[in-house]
Amino acid sequence: MLNNAARTAIALGSNIGNSQGILAGALEALAQTSGITIEAKSSWYRTKAIGPTQPDYLNGCAILLVQMSPQTLLEQLLTIEQKFGRERQEHWGPRTLDLDLLLYDDLILHQPNLQIPHPRMTERAFVLVPLVEIAPDWIDPISQRVIRDLLLEIDTNDVHLF
Repeated sequence: MLNNAARTAIALGSNIGNSQGILAGALEALAQTSGITIEAKSSWYRTKAIGPTQPDYLNGCAILLVQMSPQTLLEQLLTIEQKFGRERQEHWGPRTLDLDLLLYDDLILHQPNLQIPHPRMTERAFVLVPLVEIAPDWIDPISQRVIRDLLLEIDTNDVHLF
């Protein structure tokens, strides 16, 4: 474990190309990044896409121990997305790789390019189902409720173990 590391949660998703290979590659890229240690990763889940008609997603979550600021972590995530061919063309459109910073310890942050906790995290089964698998007792700093309880309030019918 890293000294003075922040415990963070990220969501990973892909629905273009070899999604399973891309997600595994993204985790490997994170593991090789200085200042990041992967503490846990969830199973992969097949989920229906939100937004325009497109293929189903493969989604999961990971818990990272990081020795960097939230902004620096975001920059690392965006760099890894680009490495795997991410192009931002259509809002909620298909993508080779999507990495979202969900939680950073118990920080609440509102900046133009970064909000922590992720603003739609508690509404998304494709985030909460894998997150509950690896961090069921993490407390959402806004609602002060554990992730496991937040999952009980949303429809999980479109989230299936891969």
